[in-house]
Amino acid sequence: MTRPHTGVREWIEADERARLSPLAAFSDSARRARPEPPSPVRSSFQRDRDRILHSKPFRRLKHKTQVFISPQGDHYRTRLTHTLEVTQIARTVARALRLNEDLVEAIGLGHDLGHTPFGHAGETALSHAMGRAFRHNEQSLRIVDVLERNGTGLNLTDQVREGIYMHSKARRDITMRAWGTASTLEGQIVKLCDAIAYINHDIDDAIRGGLLRPDDLPRQAIEVLGETHGQRLDTMVCDLIDHNWWATGAEPPPDPPELSMSPDVLKATNALREFLYERVYFGSKAKADDGKVHMMIELLYRHFMNHPEQLPADLLRINQERSEPIERAVVDYIAGMTDRFALKVFNDLYVPRTWSA
Repeated sequence: MTRPHTGVREWIEADERARLSPLAAFSDSARRARPEPPSPVRSSFQRDRDRILHSKPFRRLKHKTQVFISPQGDHYRTRLTHTLEVTQIARTVARALRLNEDLVEAIGLGHDLGHTPFGHAGETALSHAMGRAFRHNEQSLRIVDVLERNGTGLNLTDQVREGIYMHSKARRDITMRAWGTASTLEGQIVKLCDAIAYINHDIDDAIRGGLLRPDDLPRQAIEVLGETHGQRLDTMVCDLIDHNWWATGAEPPPDPPELSMSPDVLKATNALREFLYERVYFGSKAKADDGKVHMMIELLYRHFMNHPEQLPADLLRINQERSEPIERAVVDYIAGMTDRFALKVFNDLYVPRTWSA
């Protein structure tokens, strides 16, 4: 008996071939490290999206800091709301350029899974404890490749894995190569839309938190991008679409085929990003708790290095099966913590309890 859903995936794949740009990534050409039977009703990229969405690390993002540690208010961004904003902006760009929204969505939802608790302060603290740089994009890839599903990983497609790993950017220019450039235009979209999202929402949060006033923003950048949050976001997104109209297949692509922004908008965007580094990320009262975060992460790291038997059993098993140094399991454990869970573990270990009869 033929079921009603028979052929749905094939229809999705045929629709992509008929509707999308010839420069798009097509799900019927997706590759996985471990071959598996296809879904009857979802494309490969839709399947990856769902695997990320239903994963535990994705759910933990709601309790991980974006910029402000334990902010007094319900409207500040968390790592989860940042992820959702990135993904939606990237889908808008992908649709306009006739590229694959499903691939963009999967990369967008997974790109920040590896962030530590307490935002960049936690990442810096863990780097200091390790004695070398901790990179959240590398940890994101480790989560989907190794740690999820009790050590078997999510077996995502190569295109999604590449986009997750290559979304990080150099500080000087959001278009510069740091870990390389994604081979898919969809992966390149997420990299740029990640910056578009956090530049705009971090300004919004900094103004809400009293760290900045609208008049503090660099005048030359604002004259190009716009006076309000909405205007700036619209300028950046529309410029990204207009400047890369070749991606629709309407004209020959550049060599190499890499996405960018128009020179004026790119210059203004980078200036606004550098302003945030100087005034918010590294030089404001938003960083007042960084010393506490560093102390906490350092003590947690030392404790579990000295007492690895207290690590979760699943992480120890993965560590032993892969013959990795115990530091790898310690870093996996601390990096995976939410802000509040890291604080709970720290308090359980180091804050004296009051005994009562």
